[in-house]
Amino acid sequence: MKRNLYKIVPLSLVFTLFSCSEKNNQSDKDESEEIMDGIQVTQAQFEQSKMELGSLEEKPFPVAVNVNGMIDVPPENRAVINSTMGGYIKTTPLLIGDKVRKGQALVTIENPEFVNLQQQYMEINEQLAYLKAEYDRQVTMKAENITSQKSYLKAESEYKTAVARHTGLDKQLRMLNISPAAVRAGTISSIVSIYAPISGSITKVNVTKGSYVSPATEILEIIDNDHIHLELSVFEKDIMKIKKGQKIDFKIPEVSTETFKAQVHLVGTVIEDNRTIKVHGHLENESSHNFLTGMFVEATVITDSTFAKALPSEAIIVVDEVLYILVLDKKDGDTYYFHQEKVVVKETYDGFSVIENKAIFKSNTQFLTKGVFNLIGE
Repeated sequence: MKRNLYKIVPLSLVFTLFSCSEKNNQSDKDESEEIMDGIQVTQAQFEQSKMELGSLEEKPFPVAVNVNGMIDVPPENRAVINSTMGGYIKTTPLLIGDKVRKGQALVTIENPEFVNLQQQYMEINEQLAYLKAEYDRQVTMKAENITSQKSYLKAESEYKTAVARHTGLDKQLRMLNISPAAVRAGTISSIVSIYAPISGSITKVNVTKGSYVSPATEILEIIDNDHIHLELSVFEKDIMKIKKGQKIDFKIPEVSTETFKAQVHLVGTVIEDNRTIKVHGHLENESSHNFLTGMFVEATVITDSTFAKALPSEAIIVVDEVLYILVLDKKDGDTYYFHQEKVVVKETYDGFSVIENKAIFKSNTQFLTKGVFNLIGE
């Protein structure tokens, strides 16, 4: 009996030790899993990665009207070039994109009618001196009652008619950029030049050398992009919300994702056929951007603002199409302990995002607002 008891005791001791070992291993495993579920960051790592902590902040978020539009220029910054008289293009040295300055020669046009016009001017100019002398003579003779009323009126009529014709031909020559003084000096040309009325860039060239143009033909177009603006189309249902001075955020989606700033300057008073109203916006810092006329823009006109609890957008990371933030559990010595938390973002503006499920966090909850990507972004 004693011998059997001695055999049982060692066996019980072995089972007891094995059971304790299993419990210790299970405890170590649970603790290991708990550490794996969280994220630990040392003070050195925190400072080296320039991480920052923050809490939910009250931030203003806009109430906006979404509109579309384009980059445009004022009417005085756009010029269509044509000729006051028809003719054949003699030279057209410019291409689309060329920059021109005001007063620069753009094209030359040739037409025999230009010669005829100058000839008429020279003839009437020569007659004018004779008619003026005759008219003055008739005035003197009438004063002395030695001429008839008929002769006086005839001389007056012929002189004033010549003056009118001379003035009209002078204006026509100037419109064709022909110098009347040069014509009076005997210089007659069948070719005239057309000059740039504004400085800018050539945006259209509608003619080639040798082609015929009439006064209705658009030869060239020049646009000066030194002053550009937004031309937005606002639907009728939203137009009552738009006021002068309101801020505009806009993007040019075909060019970049950058957001630019503008301000409502004028609100149209006429409804277009598509039930929209034109809204004119002035750009901020327009000289620092290389915008081109005709660029399509997507814009939001900020009509009001509300306040909401938000976090910096860089505190939120997308993992497998789920949004996460890192919540600080505690700081123990030189170690920060974080855990991931799913969030729902309602809207984003100016680098901050509204957290819709903010009720799950306490008012003093701290979040990692910088450096999140380094920990869970990959």
